[in-house]
Amino acid sequence: MTLEPVDDTRSRILRAALDLFAEHGYQRTSLRQIGERLRLTKAAVLYHFPAKEHLLAALVEPLLSDLEKLLDAAEGRPTEQARWTVLEGWVDTMLAHRRPLGMLFHDIALITRGDTYHRLMRIAMRANEFIAGPDAGRRERVRAVQAVAMCSDPVVFFTDVSDEVLRADMLDGVRRLLTAPAPAADEVRSTPARRRPGRPRAMGHEQVEAARRMHAAGTHSVEAIAATLGVSRATVYRHLDATPTDIETV
Repeated sequence: MTLEPVDDTRSRILRAALDLFAEHGYQRTSLRQIGERLRLTKAAVLYHFPAKEHLLAALVEPLLSDLEKLLDAAEGRPTEQARWTVLEGWVDTMLAHRRPLGMLFHDIALITRGDTYHRLMRIAMRANEFIAGPDAGRRERVRAVQAVAMCSDPVVFFTDVSDEVLRADMLDGVRRLLTAPAPAADEVRSTPARRRPGRPRAMGHEQVEAARRMHAAGTHSVEAIAATLGVSRATVYRHLDATPTDIETV
């Protein structure tokens, strides 16, 4: 007779929890619901996970662990090699963990609890240092932060795009960002001040869907959604009130 792995029940609970969190959200999913999906009692679930927060930590753990291993692998490498080891590995890691990453996006406030948030911030800071390089100035540090976002955010916003296509687009974008030449100092001084153009009054279909997901999840204010998508608050309000038929004609 073949013995089941020791952690089989624990793994099943985690898979069921991820499914239910994706369907209903973390806050609206109870331990009893998770147990019922697996025909387990709530006590059986509590035996493996004494609190629901422990489920969240366990679901996020593989993502954080893989990111830490990636950064460890970049240690000691030449600056340029380390930079692209982190960037390419970051994209691959985000794509490998698309489902839990999507769960975190919808319940982003949850990671501020416990050690998970501080651990994630340490990972992000290490990644920024590798990408910016030693003795980096302000411009290099700003671009490093932008690069990490470019290697993360599209995974959540473009859920209908395949891993292969999205990976190519993300890395192409970050290469363009990091290889763009800085304007010469005399060019900056001689360029006349221009009036800032207004933010776009319309959003593409993917942006509209992303705005609706953020609004429905209740984790972002309209102002935060507008800042994330680079549009005005009025534009967000207009599209949130629009019907699906109206969206397709944007």
